[in-house]
Amino acid sequence: MIRRMDEILCANFMVFHDVVSQEHFDVWIADEGWEIDHFLHENPELKTSPYVWLSDFAGYLPMPSGGAREAFLTADYNAEVLEHVAQHPEIRDLSVFIGDPADVVRKSFGPGLPMIPDWTNEHFEYAGYVLPFDPQDLTDTAAIRRELGYDPSRPLIVATAGGSAVGVHLLHRIADAFRILKRDLPDAKMVLVCGPRIDPSEFAPVEGMRVLGYLHEGFRTLACCDLAVVQGGLSTTMELVANRRPFIYIPLRNHFEQNFHVAHRLMRYGAPPPTDYDEATPERLAAQMLERLGAIELDRDDPLDPPESSPVGSHQPRRVAVPRVEGLPSESSGEQQPAGFADRKTAVVARVRDDTNAAAV
Repeated sequence: MIRRMDEILCANFMVFHDVVSQEHFDVWIADEGWEIDHFLHENPELKTSPYVWLSDFAGYLPMPSGGAREAFLTADYNAEVLEHVAQHPEIRDLSVFIGDPADVVRKSFGPGLPMIPDWTNEHFEYAGYVLPFDPQDLTDTAAIRRELGYDPSRPLIVATAGGSAVGVHLLHRIADAFRILKRDLPDAKMVLVCGPRIDPSEFAPVEGMRVLGYLHEGFRTLACCDLAVVQGGLSTTMELVANRRPFIYIPLRNHFEQNFHVAHRLMRYGAPPPTDYDEATPERLAAQMLERLGAIELDRDDPLDPPESSPVGSHQPRRVAVPRVEGLPSESSGEQQPAGFADRKTAVVARVRDDTNAAAV
């Protein structure tokens, strides 16, 4: 799809370029800002501030349904990214992988290209996974339920499919599955979260099911549920992992990140394999929900501490060793920089380093 988004990506970058041309920023941080990264490498002279790249995966991978054409396109795109970084290593002052080395899939970028872990180890620093909360603050699930108005004595299921409208069909299947589940668990409750782009009125009423467009601090409800049924996005599933909540996750049918990168990481933490969307009929989902209700997916002192990894998470992130910041491309070309620019740039990136390391103490 990204090869068919040229106009959108270009327009996005031009908005960014307009903003940074009119106002100075101490640092640019691109959290998977693919268009920012691409056009800066294509036009290195446009970089005027320290630049940090963040990502929780590396490498586009072809879905089998895409056949030879998709395999060619993903390898071609990966080759372009690798070439960009090799030709202009000065563009990314720091590349941070949100995770551990073992979270990187053990595949190659494509025929004749490096293995993804080898290249990532060479070009990224690992931050460990980052959570917006401390799991230790959410261990008393009964107290959280009472605070949020949920009955601690009744099974609580949460269903969500992210912030886009693409999950609407999955949510309808989950609602139908819950209707079936109620035959065996009449006391069960479900909170179905639609997000901003799905109209809650689309869903026919089901006794015990509450349909919401928005759930404030949804991670707290996820932390105290008995089961979650979710799309295969990394943020939601890792919050469930961190809080040891049983869950079922159904990746989007042709979404390579959810089907490969996310699934690889989740299974490393002891989560069950993903459920294929085509097999996720209401009947099968109801059976899975009944089976996994009350199960404990993870039973370790630190749920974000798989056997081959050191502890990670927002409560104990790994230190990030920031490499020395090199000069901007325009410095090497002899172009005039604003007075004190190099010193200011080095100081800013050093401050980013100090703030990151301080969070680990």
